Amino acid sequence: MNIYSSLFSPAAMLNEQVARQVFEIISEQGPLVVIMDADGNCWPSNSEKFEKLNLSKQWLTHFCSKINDGVEPVVSHVQNHGIVGSQLVADHTKCGYILMALEEPGPESMLAKMELVEMLLGQFNLIAKLVEKCNSLYQAQAKLCSPLCSN
Repeated sequence: MNIYSSLFSPAAMLNEQVARQVFEIISEQGPLVVIMDADGNCWPSNSEKFEKLNLSKQWLTHFCSKINDGVEPVVSHVQNHGIVGSQLVADHTKCGYILMALEEPGPESMLAKMELVEMLLGQFNLIAKLVEKCNSLYQAQAKLCSPLCSN
């Protein structure tokens, strides 16, 4: 088993890049956003908020299995937080999952905001697609320039 495979996989690298782009625009008072890969590695927008939620590995695995079953977005409620999750995908890479936690008094208030939440989840997928395209263009440019640089 290669312990570095998840660190250097295209999905993990893309997740890190997407996380940097998404987390840069989230205010401290904003929602908690968590990007999670298929191996359970997490990139939270706010580590303190994420730790306070105290979501177990088992809970996260069960939540993501519902997403894998095709039920998207998946909605849950934990400790006065509405949690919504869906797949995070780009054109050629299945990155994993995107979860968003909002402080909500009950599940009903989260459901009232679902259109806005679904739009945000779609925007995160759009960011993943754009980052992936940018990476592809960079790699293509590097291949074109490499013969020129060696002369």
